[in-house]
Amino acid sequence: MNDTRNGDDTLAALSAAIAPEKLAMLHRRLEAAARAEGLVDVAYTTVDSPVGQLLLAATPKGLVRVAFASENHDQVLEALAAKLSPRILRAPQQLDEAARELDEYFGHRRERFDLPLDLSLSRGFRQLVQKHLPEIGYGQTRSYKEMAEMVGNPKAVRAVGTACATNPLPVVVPCHRVLRTDGSLGGYIGGLEAKSTLLDLEAAA
Repeated sequence: MNDTRNGDDTLAALSAAIAPEKLAMLHRRLEAAARAEGLVDVAYTTVDSPVGQLLLAATPKGLVRVAFASENHDQVLEALAAKLSPRILRAPQQLDEAARELDEYFGHRRERFDLPLDLSLSRGFRQLVQKHLPEIGYGQTRSYKEMAEMVGNPKAVRAVGTACATNPLPVVVPCHRVLRTDGSLGGYIGGLEAKSTLLDLEAAA
């Protein structure tokens, strides 16, 4: 991670003296060379959305992290370096498909994501819940209790809440569709405003 960040710092320092087009070309060459040599374990980029800037990160297995700006993207990258690999590089081309599907979702042109996912940041019951979240249809909601029943453990309502709160792939893995039994929003990793925005977006489609 340190080597990658140092490289980013070097590029930033050079950017004042190099035209943006030239700098972009150099970065694309760096990205291609690193990918060809198998030196990138985690690729990332950022995209704008109606719920703010999102960090997207992927491993060779698939999309591994979607992070809201409120989570602090630098801290998210540091955590990925610690948990997965320090060989992280900003590589937008490797996230093109994820960015495209998110754009289609926010534009009311997609109701389900078809991306390969890497769920390795979760374990056990949390991962089980996250695997079942996409079963909640677009524009629908379930309570934490109903979600516990869906995964075959009706008494694990609190654990379902924890699994939703720690979902590393919000939006794509739709934990925003899980509400409290009384219909109130409950918590959300991106904040209640983001959760409300996502539910309103789906209801308006």
